Amino acid sequence: MAIVYAAQLRPSKMELLAVWLPQQPWFVTSEEELVRLGSFRFDDPAGEVGIETQLVGAGRNVFHVPLTYRGAPLEGAEAFLIGTMEHSVLGDRWVYDATGDPVYVAALADAVLAGAPQAVQIQESDGETTVLPETATIAATGVPLETVPAFSAIETVTVAGVSTISAGNLELRVLRELDLAGVPTAGYGLTAVWDGQASPVLIASAAIS
Repeated sequence: MAIVYAAQLRPSKMELLAVWLPQQPWFVTSEEELVRLGSFRFDDPAGEVGIETQLVGAGRNVFHVPLTYRGAPLEGAEAFLIGTMEHSVLGDRWVYDATGDPVYVAALADAVLAGAPQAVQIQESDGETTVLPETATIAATGVPLETVPAFSAIETVTVAGVSTISAGNLELRVLRELDLAGVPTAGYGLTAVWDGQASPVLIASAAIS
């Protein structure tokens, strides 16, 4: 379960991405404004890190942008820092490209390999709790594992629009520019659908050596 606060963000998530995305070699520049097509969240078991994936449209292209939100800098992850923002409830937040954040990597591995569901998003306001409707839905394609391999460190390399994350004997591939034709994967994969995209789209895959 992920708590989504009714908060003011300065700058907003999309404002941060509007600066960061054009700097990425896998991003295809468009004259049209960035559009948030949908998003989903994972749970952090420790309740410390916000984990959210944004599906962003730019012209005819759709990009897969997983993010983590932290209350302090993540040591050793300077290359993955997207920026900082002021959260009116939580204070200063450090926003990272989540492929460099081990908390996200663990959550993604659980989703791809074990079929762990996306987090239910709730919002609390004036003493009332509301379950927010999902704007994107994920599904795992492989036969779920009972145990996901553990790891203690990660290494992330991005080439040709794919971020490959090595974590022990586990390799995760995060697709950045999405193929909307819905090409399936033969092994462990994670797909997403969102409003206007009814056919599942592969967004990540995994392999165990």
